[in-house]
Amino acid sequence: MPDTLLPIPTTDHFSVVRLTRAWYVVALSSELGSKPLGRTLLGVPLVLFRDSEGQASALLDRCAHRNVPLTEGRVVGDRLECGYHGWQFDGGGACRKIPGLCADRSGEQPGQSVPCYATREQDGLIWVYGEADERPATEPYALPVVGEEGYTTVRRVVEVEASLHATLENALDVPHTAFLHRGLFRGSGVTNTIRAVVTRTRDSVQAEYLDEPRPTGVAARLLAPGGGTVTHFDRFLMPSIAQVEYRLGHSSHFLVTSCCTPVHDFRTRIHAVISFKLGLPGWLVRPILTPIAMQIFRQDARVLRLQSDAVRRFGGERFSSTEIDVLGQQIWRLLRREEKGHEVQDEDWRREIVLEV
Repeated sequence: MPDTLLPIPTTDHFSVVRLTRAWYVVALSSELGSKPLGRTLLGVPLVLFRDSEGQASALLDRCAHRNVPLTEGRVVGDRLECGYHGWQFDGGGACRKIPGLCADRSGEQPGQSVPCYATREQDGLIWVYGEADERPATEPYALPVVGEEGYTTVRRVVEVEASLHATLENALDVPHTAFLHRGLFRGSGVTNTIRAVVTRTRDSVQAEYLDEPRPTGVAARLLAPGGGTVTHFDRFLMPSIAQVEYRLGHSSHFLVTSCCTPVHDFRTRIHAVISFKLGLPGWLVRPILTPIAMQIFRQDARVLRLQSDAVRRFGGERFSSTEIDVLGQQIWRLLRREEKGHEVQDEDWRREIVLEV
């Protein structure tokens, strides 16, 4: 069946999708200690805090009393206390104490609660559901291989001035690596013709690259010191996960999972979890791999900022795509379909393309 794409907007439009009924990573577990932590999700200011048992909660960062940010308060036992008048809220947003008021605060009072956001903590990450006062029907994405024997995991957080869609496409775009990351990953001047099998489901799209020799560059030599043919997958998982996976035999496995969180329409925070098992000891590879990975992230952040600057300068976006833009339009289709509430009915879809890298 031929594929009918939902087009990416052209001139005078912006490819911004806002999906609130979804889980997003807002912080590393290590970032949330004994003090309130402020974060912004989809343009909404949130405050995170831990109760006396270490349970994480997320509330709207605005006191129901006089609109003061709750991030300016403190944690008292199981409650978050506003720094202005001392109103205290539990992890569900209910007001439990108003100093000086004799009335009972044992339950929620109308108009005196703060919107609450479902929160989960797993794999060293804190996830928040984007719709307030809602019980999600799904759970956050479980990161593969984290904590498994033989794997080393590195976590890094970067922010980019780009929309969620642009950030996701960049993370999974193979052709740019030979130019923007020349010398670090591909770009030696030698090209190879490979096949990509693209498969789309209702909530994901994946490109499997077949018969791909080990890419050139410093990072690729760490991935596969002995050379050879790699197994390479790029995946998008709704609504915000970009995943790149390389395997070489049974001994070498490299997996980057980027959890992309829309802070604002044109600002995205990336929680990158890099897990690897290589022929060399993890303690030896980590100090070499980490600065290379951060250099790649910085290059991507710079070009995404330039892209966003140009979009704003010209008052909109204009795209021209070819078949080697393997995943960008498919990501856009899935995001837009979800935003429209599944008005567009998709069937599973598969095709094969040939490209040079």
